[in-house]
Amino acid sequence: MHTDTDPRQLIGRKAFDRNGTKIGTVDEVYLDDATGEPEWAAVRTGLFGRDVFVPLEPSEVVDEALRIPFDRALIKGAPDLGVGRHLSPEQEVQLYRHYGLDTSRRGGQTPPPDTGFGRIAGTEERPGGSAHDG
Repeated sequence: MHTDTDPRQLIGRKAFDRNGTKIGTVDEVYLDDATGEPEWAAVRTGLFGRDVFVPLEPSEVVDEALRIPFDRALIKGAPDLGVGRHLSPEQEVQLYRHYGLDTSRRGGQTPPPDTGFGRIAGTEERPGGSAHDG
């Protein structure tokens, strides 16, 4: 998602699938460590639901809501990776595959095995490590 919007401003927005069906509310936004660009959003799927990761590219903000161009069933079936911590490169590849997205969208390469990706927007890096090394 290439936007001038502060990724933290996505938090709290309603999220809808490609058919306009409400999925839930954006809970967290994850940034790519290499580019600093918003890459994933964790969407709370209901009062007693769980957070699911959705790709911010090719999603878009429409009328103050996040429109995710996938069916609700696919979104709700996303791998349960837990939120509030760093996404590993392997977890990101798993998400890309789940959504049928090409991992080469990450600049033409699969992420290297020891590099952390997916830090949470608004968190600070600790010296010697990532903000959420889990």
